[in-house]
Amino acid sequence: MPAALDSPVPSATEPRLQVFFGLIATGKSTLARAWAARHGREYYNSDVVRKELAGLDAATRCREEADRGIYTPEFSRRTYAELLQRAAGDLRRGRGVVLDASYLERAERDRVAALAQTLGVPVDFVLCECSDEVKRERLAIRARDSRAVSDGSWAIYLRQREKFQPPTELKPEQLVVIDTARPLEQLLAELARLLA
Repeated sequence: MPAALDSPVPSATEPRLQVFFGLIATGKSTLARAWAARHGREYYNSDVVRKELAGLDAATRCREEADRGIYTPEFSRRTYAELLQRAAGDLRRGRGVVLDASYLERAERDRVAALAQTLGVPVDFVLCECSDEVKRERLAIRARDSRAVSDGSWAIYLRQREKFQPPTELKPEQLVVIDTARPLEQLLAELARLLA
């Protein structure tokens, strides 16, 4: 039986929770996965977790419109709850965690911040951004990649853009904003500097 989300982290550990968020095709998954690997942190991607919960292989294409199928608000809440449950387990074991998801709504970000506060661990939010031109290029490449996990499209991006609630609730020391249009190694170096 999994531990409750509000169980405290053992005091001998110093884990950290880091959230890479933003609209689709902003490069957040590429950066988050590389950051987690470089720093030895557990990594959870919302697209992978969503499909696991639906009993699907990660590379299975789900071309439903926004707010349908496994992308309904109810299924999304279930996915985000599972991300928090997995993060809580790892944090309690003293492991650093990287969460990779859109986190469009303040309420979902508030849940992450509340978990970190309850467990007594620091939390960083990394907002990934890039131009619409870069997003279009990335979505076109992704559409041709049979191994791509994300089901994102330009129409979904436009819908996300309408729904996105800017992270004005976050304190300056909790939030890093990064333009992901540059090469990955440059981004990793900049992020290391910004989060130092």
